[in-house]
Amino acid sequence: MVSDDVVVQAARDADAAARAAGVTVREVSEVDELAVVGDLFTDVWGKPEVTTELLRAFSKTGSYVGGAFRDGTLVGACVAFHSAPQQRSLHSHVAAVTPGTGGRGVGFALKVHQRAWALALGLDEIAWTYDPLIARNAHFNITKLAARPAEYLPNFYGRVSDAINGGEDSDRVLVRWDLRAPEVAAACAPGREGAADAVGPDAVVPVPADIEGLRATDPAAAHDWRLRLRESLGPYLAAGTVVGFDRERGYLIHAPIEGARP
Repeated sequence: MVSDDVVVQAARDADAAARAAGVTVREVSEVDELAVVGDLFTDVWGKPEVTTELLRAFSKTGSYVGGAFRDGTLVGACVAFHSAPQQRSLHSHVAAVTPGTGGRGVGFALKVHQRAWALALGLDEIAWTYDPLIARNAHFNITKLAARPAEYLPNFYGRVSDAINGGEDSDRVLVRWDLRAPEVAAACAPGREGAADAVGPDAVVPVPADIEGLRATDPAAAHDWRLRLRESLGPYLAAGTVVGFDRERGYLIHAPIEGARP
């Protein structure tokens, strides 16, 4: 285990985030609790996301299975596994909170705990993917956590038929979380609101306000949004010019590149 000022402060920040959310966040390793973690994911996605056996294997081999508990009841969970050793990185594969718990700081408490856990192991980075059409997730990852959008991954998992994706292409954005970066430390500190909005972006790539609702009411329109975002956002990410996200406007771009269209 590693111990320095950053690691110590990260642990304090994790405790503070959990208190603010009214939960206890800890590792989960017992089979009965791991089964509840799997059930939570199934409830959110409408299909099994990960088996109890796989969660048990992750826990036993030193990967991250974290749970947020309120009054002894699991209300959120996050699962991550190690990347190649030379990368000193964790890949956060799946995270969810129980329906009705969103917006209460549980997801934030889980990520801040995951950061503290990874830093204590001497890791430098956590990476994960998210659907770039879901505005609240883009805001959470880029603005709230100060993760850096790094790569556009078209149809990353193939077509996904579940309660959230609705059979749509699974385009994802890969974000990287530099665990020791000053902006990340500031985002995880108590009372902070995450990364500052980019000032005077050169371009904006919009996203719909509620893509999940649109998938339910007008799948064709939702698919059109997917194709437009793939065409417009992908080149900006490849050029490293996506610098932020605004819930009202969309992805904020500096120094637009020739050939990319908002």
